[in-house]
Amino acid sequence: MRLNRLTQPLVRDNGILRPASWDHALDRAAEGFQRIKAAHGADALATMSCSKASNEMNFLASKLTRVAFGTHNIDSCNRT
Repeated sequence: MRLNRLTQPLVRDNGILRPASWDHALDRAAEGFQRIKAAHGADALATMSCSKASNEMNFLASKLTRVAFGTHNIDSCNRT
């Protein structure tokens, strides 16, 4: 069984997905987060973490949310 997986990042330009470098795709994502934060404030951003992820991954998600996004809006699916 062959799985069709992405092998490179894609960015959307004028509604069309096109291949991009990792640096370009990450810069676009960061710009999008910055635009949302500038327009609506830090509390417009949030992170959802997973109970099946490692402690290290959840720690990094927490740091991203608190330090980079500037909000405490982080939740997890631990209750389910």
